[in-house]
Amino acid sequence: MTRYIIEQEVRHTLEIKKSQFITWLRAVDDREQAMAFLDEAKQAYPDARHHCWAYVMGHSANSQTAAMSDDGEPSGTAGKPMLNVLQHKPVNNVMVIVIRYFGGIKLGAGGLVRAYSQAVEQAFGKAELQPIVEKSALRVFTDFANEQWLRHQVKLVSGNIENIQYGQDVEIQVLIPKEECGSFYAALNARGVTFNIKE
Repeated sequence: MTRYIIEQEVRHTLEIKKSQFITWLRAVDDREQAMAFLDEAKQAYPDARHHCWAYVMGHSANSQTAAMSDDGEPSGTAGKPMLNVLQHKPVNNVMVIVIRYFGGIKLGAGGLVRAYSQAVEQAFGKAELQPIVEKSALRVFTDFANEQWLRHQVKLVSGNIENIQYGQDVEIQVLIPKEECGSFYAALNARGVTFNIKE
């Protein structure tokens, strides 16, 4: 199954029985980034009663780490339902924060679970998702005469040049989409350019 990342941050507000649920949804790469995002939300809404959050991180559904917080809401009524929504989306490295302003009417445990789930679902409805393209890392060795040709080949297969080192010859580190590797290798072999695959 294709996995995705969130291209741009989403902000969405849901009102239920005078309580406001302000949802921020953003791509994050590590826990440090996630905690900085939480600090940002707390600074933006310092007078909110709750800043509940959840995140999932990892490069595949099988290697994900997850964390969540109810931030003072009754246990299991905020962080867990938020995390549950995230874990059912084909998205990697994502964090959601729901900032709640209490409107004076209690929602009860079931009402809170529904409200936090709905807030995250609605934010996801607005998200632009970008498919994650798996890439292979290669080190390519060539002479100076072939450098421009090689740059062009990388561009043709939507690859990225990560690093170039000049010595006796040119060593170029590239990332190539896995589905394009066959044609890229064939082009290098036809030109007599040496390469090795970094594991």
